Amino acid sequence: MADRRLQVFHAAAKHLSFTKAAEALFMTQPAVTFQIKQLEEHFNTRLFDRGHGRIALTPAGDIVLDYAERILGLSAELDTRLKEMTGQVGGPLLVGASMTIAEFLLPRVLGEFKSAFPRVQPRLVVANSETVENRVAEHTLDLGFIEAPSHLPALSSEVCAEDELRALCAPGHPLARLKSASARQLAPHAYISRESGSGTREVTDRYFEEHGVKPEELKVVMELGSLEAIKGLVSTGLGFAVMSRATVAKEIELAQLVAVPLAPRLMRKLRWSTRASAFARGWSTPSSSSRADACAPSRSAERHAPSHTGTHFEPGPDP
Repeated sequence: MADRRLQVFHAAAKHLSFTKAAEALFMTQPAVTFQIKQLEEHFNTRLFDRGHGRIALTPAGDIVLDYAERILGLSAELDTRLKEMTGQVGGPLLVGASMTIAEFLLPRVLGEFKSAFPRVQPRLVVANSETVENRVAEHTLDLGFIEAPSHLPALSSEVCAEDELRALCAPGHPLARLKSASARQLAPHAYISRESGSGTREVTDRYFEEHGVKPEELKVVMELGSLEAIKGLVSTGLGFAVMSRATVAKEIELAQLVAVPLAPRLMRKLRWSTRASAFARGWSTPSSSSRADACAPSRSAERHAPSHTGTHFEPGPDP
């Protein structure tokens, strides 16, 4: 219901890039430029300073951004309230999730959610935690599942599960003989890390620092954004990685990889995050309690995914 020009302006202002705004909104760059130009003509003032391949908000642009955030939030809230009143819970639900959560939590949850709300069309976008929460803030995702605390004050987040991270290595690796491994024991070994912006990367970096290992002390041989690529490299014996225990359950069962518990254990909280005002695009379930139900899998799924109330993300017993 909100003016499309405001939505486009909001994305451009958050990214400070017409190109990135176009990518986030699935538009062409000329279309974004056209919408911004129309808005500037409407207000009869420039909203962006353009030069040297960069854009920056003008004082007028700062004012428009403040109002755009409130208008978009109120528009979404209005649609939500009316749909709650009429019982017409439906339409697209744009969900973003980190790779770990997307592959090992959401498929079953989204299947059960779709059964409960057949008129809703969930659409899943997979990216690292930083990208997911940025897109929620930009109104291009309604709901995001992330692996680390949110860093954006405009978002409201809630813990929906707890997950354990372990040191992953090949069966022939020296670490495989250990019953548990401290940060200091891991530091001398070649390390395959997640990419910057990953929730797993943020949590593990903090864990190492808290236990006396500075980032420069780690022997990082490669940074990767793919879980399967990391598992493949680890299986060659190149080095170890720190990953969610749930992501390697199959490989452990087949004795292809070994997951060594960290000492002390490394537990993290998985969160779902939305804008503090309301879901974008005017969609929401009827109440916060129903959103909690949507996040929580059934009893039959608890071995594979966490419940909203904070159960562990358990793949099954240790081999």
